[in-house]
Amino acid sequence: MSSTLVQTDENGDFYESKKISGSSSTELKSQPQNSLLSQANTVGIIGGVSVLSTLIFLEKLVWWSSRNGEECVPFVNLRQKRIFLEKSGARCIVMPCHISNAWHDEISESCSLPFFHIGDCVARELKEAKLKPLDAGSSVRIGVLSTCETIAVAPYQQKLQNQGFEVVLPDKETMEHILMPAVESWNQRDIEGARNLLRIAIQVLLIRAVNIVILASDVLQNILPREDPLLKKCMDPMDALARTTIKWAKSAKKVRRKT
Repeated sequence: MSSTLVQTDENGDFYESKKISGSSSTELKSQPQNSLLSQANTVGIIGGVSVLSTLIFLEKLVWWSSRNGEECVPFVNLRQKRIFLEKSGARCIVMPCHISNAWHDEISESCSLPFFHIGDCVARELKEAKLKPLDAGSSVRIGVLSTCETIAVAPYQQKLQNQGFEVVLPDKETMEHILMPAVESWNQRDIEGARNLLRIAIQVLLIRAVNIVILASDVLQNILPREDPLLKKCMDPMDALARTTIKWAKSAKKVRRKT
């Protein structure tokens, strides 16, 4: 069983600060008064047997506190959280958000810990897969679909190109007449309409000889049912980030045992 500390930022929006176990209580008591943990709006959450229920509650807490649409300056707020995690005893940092990784360089500046970039994780896994070009004489092509046409795509595009991949993006017509309507249909609970449109958007990229389509959007990942055969041609970046994190954690644990 673990506990979680959540706080509000300068806009009053909740975010998760730290998970603690019983062995960490002494450490928390010794935190300096100017620590984030000493703020008046810190909320303590006692996690139950089900980790999922705690995560769902945290999601609801964040959603209800930010529904007015107000946001802080992204990388400034995120950098503060990164520094807090470093000082709180984290040994590795991950940022499971497509858009936030657009500021990865700014957020990770002067970070003393491994700080995985989701684009690096994706590009590395695809490189290790040793994919072959579908068109003779061309590079391996990777498609990227995102509801944020520029900001969420950039982190993947750069990292993939650095590994020698050709990045294929949907054209303006596909974005305006297929992909965005798919999201709108999903939001309006037209499930079948959304699924059919997303299938078309994926097929448009596959026709252009891409090996894999990266779904760089939480919304897009939720639209198709898990058994949909098209998902075999798609990649969830969060899976790559999770696998990288687990690999690091196991490696760090082995090193610690040896020492």
